[in-house]
Amino acid sequence: MSAHLVRPRSRSRTGGAPAGPDAVAVLRRAALPLLERLPELTDRLLAELREQEPAYRAAIEADCPDVRREVQRSLGHSVASLLDPARSREAARACSARIGAERAARGTPLDALLHAFRLGGSLVWQALVDEVTGRSPEDARLLVHLAADVWDFVDEHCICVAEAYRRAERELTWRRENRRRLLAAALLDGATRIAELPDVAAALGLPERGRYAVVLVAGGRGVPPALPGGLRAVWHGGPHAEHGIVALDDLGDRDGLGIAHLAAVFRDMTDRTAGARVGISPAVDGLAAVGGARGLAETALRICPARGGTVLLAEELPAALVAAAPALGGLLADRVLGPLLALPPADRALLLDTLTAWLECEGSAQRAAARLYCHRNTVLNRLRRCEQLTGRGLTRPTDLVELTLALTAHRLQHA
Repeated sequence: MSAHLVRPRSRSRTGGAPAGPDAVAVLRRAALPLLERLPELTDRLLAELREQEPAYRAAIEADCPDVRREVQRSLGHSVASLLDPARSREAARACSARIGAERAARGTPLDALLHAFRLGGSLVWQALVDEVTGRSPEDARLLVHLAADVWDFVDEHCICVAEAYRRAERELTWRRENRRRLLAAALLDGATRIAELPDVAAALGLPERGRYAVVLVAGGRGVPPALPGGLRAVWHGGPHAEHGIVALDDLGDRDGLGIAHLAAVFRDMTDRTAGARVGISPAVDGLAAVGGARGLAETALRICPARGGTVLLAEELPAALVAAAPALGGLLADRVLGPLLALPPADRALLLDTLTAWLECEGSAQRAAARLYCHRNTVLNRLRRCEQLTGRGLTRPTDLVELTLALTAHRLQHA
């Protein structure tokens, strides 16, 4: 756990005096007995860590053999670096790097790990001082010349362990996120087995049993949007849209209130994000139903206008029926709108836009006229022409349903 000490420099920074062969010889004579004292030094460092570092305390109190081996191995490399720096340097650095990576994988805080290395360095230095002052006190002045060098090497290995820790942390983060993406993709594809659902739920941070909606977001900027605080959602990026698995329980999903709130959030987003298109599935029960909900969300996205907007499938079921059977929708559009679609492009667009505006304005010619910037009578004249061409009366419910579905099919065909 200590830093590993390598070749001392020829001049110490403690006072500018040379750190010559005599000082190096004193250092190595003091280091040799430490090899036999490694178990004792390990116990001392473990005691200090237990007292000073909460991140290590539980493992040490449980007498975890991995921690003991790690500490003794690190101290051993430190002493070996004092005795034979040329042969020990790379092994010492490799040991520090390995400890950094292993501690990142175990979730040990980096600050705690660096503190442990400094405690180890301090312990080794104190043991050297004790050896020299106990055996030949007159040599202590020579050892002092190497103090700055020793702490330089402690710092060197603290940097080594920190770099290895951060590399491992980045790799672990990438692996976790990649696993989450793969699990979310399998869930959305309906490829997750029932037996796997508990593990998938834990990995994604979602309840296995709960109310869910699948949201598809395509186009626009800044999507997926920032959702309300505390809302659990997992996003999976696709080639054409972002797929979101949203836990409706977080929105207090009672009698559809949660999904209504979710739709309101995305409608607000699309109002502020030009071109964003959003399709939202109906609510489903449990993660096992998410794969089916994804298909419904795709249908909702197909219904969504090209100019952008949010479609909650449960509110657009007639249009969803047309979108779910595009071949039948095409037949319906040709059968109902055929004569109108055969007009020259300018006339065709004028009548289709008028009929669409009138339907969106709930049959109000006045409101449709305001939207189209024309007189109310102009709208009525165009509607009568639509009736003549299609043979459908706008006051007959069955004809009106056919016209509405045919318009939807035509729009979807040309989206």
